[in-house]
Amino acid sequence: MRALNYRILLRKEPEGGYTVLVPSLPGCITYGDTIEEAIKMAKEAIELYIESLREHGDEIPTKRGMLECTLAVEAYA
Repeated sequence: MRALNYRILLRKEPEGGYTVLVPSLPGCITYGDTIEEAIKMAKEAIELYIESLREHGDEIPTKRGMLECTLAVEAYA
């Protein structure tokens, strides 16, 4: 078994807690009341996502061939 690394994004929610997104795994989203809990939940969500991919014979996404950029855009409030 090899170790896979996935980037996660934590978004602080106005009502409290953190939503976690895993950009490399479409639809892999979870939540935690604290940063620590959110990270723990993300690890579990990623493991379950990969398990489901394996069960269905689907390819497991990796970072190979992916580029990451940050864009600044004008936004008028």
